[in-house]
Amino acid sequence: MTFQEKLDLAVGKNNSLLCVGLDSDIEKLPAKFKSDKYPQFTFNKWIVDQTADLVCAFKPNTAFYEARGIRGIEELKLTCDYIRTTYTNVPIILDAKRGDIGNTNRGYVKFVFEYLQADAITVHPYLGQEAVQPFLDQKAKGIIILCRTSNPGAKEFQDLPVTGEPLYKLVAKNVINNWNKNGNCMLVVGATYPEELAEIRKIAGDITFLVPGIGAQGGDLEKTVQAGLNSMKKGMIINAGRSIIFADNPKMEAEKLRDEINRYR
Repeated sequence: MTFQEKLDLAVGKNNSLLCVGLDSDIEKLPAKFKSDKYPQFTFNKWIVDQTADLVCAFKPNTAFYEARGIRGIEELKLTCDYIRTTYTNVPIILDAKRGDIGNTNRGYVKFVFEYLQADAITVHPYLGQEAVQPFLDQKAKGIIILCRTSNPGAKEFQDLPVTGEPLYKLVAKNVINNWNKNGNCMLVVGATYPEELAEIRKIAGDITFLVPGIGAQGGDLEKTVQAGLNSMKKGMIINAGRSIIFADNPKMEAEKLRDEINRYR
């Protein structure tokens, strides 16, 4: 089963375009988890168990685990294994933003898809197609390429004109026209820029977007959904992390956001 097929099943079963980001900063975990032998994993398990029937995907960000060294990597592995074996229909997106020369990327491919057994990964396009080819060759996996990111500084490079149009549009066109031969490419497009999101949707057709920027980053949900839906009223993985996982009632927050997204569909 490909990542897109697995994602479509989760979208249909849970009636959801919501992705919960497992940005489990050890410093922000509730006190009751910090004393556990595996604090990040135990916290993640708690979040996953509450929200697995409300999401289309889970997205651990590797930074919060890598910061703890070997212990954090172990807990990331435990988290991925738990989701993969307990909630078999919910895909795992590893938010790692990898991208290097080809032989280095082959190491990343083994770590993400063989060791962690994730379903998709975020990568950046700056080194060009030949560098990211080891990712693109993973036909069953989702390769989610940074296009128009949600952070305020994104415009520093992404808006620069190249051959008469912003760089982010050139990235989108190149991915669609040249990189997506295996049908496994997707794009990261931030919710904080709904006008750009709408423009990229025109370029990209029906392919799926990973959309960060809702919740703590302040993206406008209604504008985001209306700008980003594809012709099938899907095609979006709308991520929320801190606003859900650190809420007093994560399940209630996830359900509220899932339902609000659906109202705008």
